Amino acid sequence: MKAIVVTADKTLELAEVPTPQLRAGEVLVKVHATGVNRADLLQAAGYYPPPPGESEIMGLECAGEIVDTGDTDRQVGEKVACLLAGGGYAEYVAVPAGQLLPIPEGYSYEQAAAVVEVAATVWSNLGMLTGLAAGQTVLIHGGAGGIGTFAIQLAKHLGAQVAVTAGSVEKLEACRRLGADILINYREENFADALKNRCDRILDIIGAKYLDQNVTALAPDGHMVIIGMQGGVKGELNIGKLLAKRGTISATALRARSHADKARIVTDTIKHVWPLLADGTITHQLHATLPLADAARAHELLRSGAVTGTLVLNVCSNEASKG
Repeated sequence: MKAIVVTADKTLELAEVPTPQLRAGEVLVKVHATGVNRADLLQAAGYYPPPPGESEIMGLECAGEIVDTGDTDRQVGEKVACLLAGGGYAEYVAVPAGQLLPIPEGYSYEQAAAVVEVAATVWSNLGMLTGLAAGQTVLIHGGAGGIGTFAIQLAKHLGAQVAVTAGSVEKLEACRRLGADILINYREENFADALKNRCDRILDIIGAKYLDQNVTALAPDGHMVIIGMQGGVKGELNIGKLLAKRGTISATALRARSHADKARIVTDTIKHVWPLLADGTITHQLHATLPLADAARAHELLRSGAVTGTLVLNVCSNEASKG
C-alpha cells in the first residue's frame, strides 16, 4: 500500500509500505480520509513516537470502510470513523474494533475524519473528567483550533459560559460565531487579569507557559486540564495559590491509553456527542482538504497558524460518499 513516511532528513514522502497485518480484535479499514493533528507535527520532527507496538505511520484519526473483519463481528463494507494510535496517513489501517465509530449522519468521509480525535479528546476531558455543567465558566485556550472550535460548541450545548484565547481578530470572530462569550486576544491582553478567579474549568493546550496564569484564572474548586505542551514542558507552580482555591490540575493524553480505555471513551463519545453532530448542534470545522501526497504542505499550513478548525488528507481517489 501507499503511505506517508518520514525520511532520515525529516521530510514527508509518499512511499510503498507493507499492508498492516491484523491482530486479535482488529479490522482492516480502507482509508478514504485522515485528519491532520499537531501531534503529527511532533511525530514528524521526532519528538512524539507512537506507543510501543503501534504503527510508525502518522495519523490519529480516519474514516473509511472495513475490508477485512478479522476475528470480529463487524461487517465488510461497513463505513466507519476510527480513533487511532497511528497509521492513518495510509491506504489501509488496522483498527481495534472498540475504536470504531459510525460515520455521523449526513457526514462525508472527509468531514468524519475531521471530528474523531477532537470529539474524543474534548468529551473525555470536559464531559467525562471534569463534568462541565450549566452555569459554569470554561476557558478554552487556542479557541480557533480543532480542539477549540469543537470545545466551544460542546460547552455551549452544556450550558456553560465560554471564554477563549486566540491570536487575531479573525480567529476571535470565528470563536464568537461558534458561541464564545468572552474573547481574549492573547497578543494584546493578559487572560489571567481578565478572568481572575472566574474559571470553573480550563482546557489548556499550552502547558508550562500558562501554568501560573491558569491558576490565577481558576475559580475556587476549579479544575484545569492540560492536554498539550505548545508552551513548554516545565513550569513553576505556586502550590499555596492552588491550595487556597482547592484547585485541581489534571494532565491527560489520549494516544497512549489502553485499547480498553479508548473503547470506553469511544462508546461514551458516540452516546453523548454523535447525536449532536447528526442534528447540527455541533458542526465540523473543516478548514481544507488536501491529497495524501501533500501531507508536507498540510503540516506547513498547520504550523503556520493559518488554519481555523481542522485539516484533512484525502486518501482514496474516489469521491467520498455520504455516511
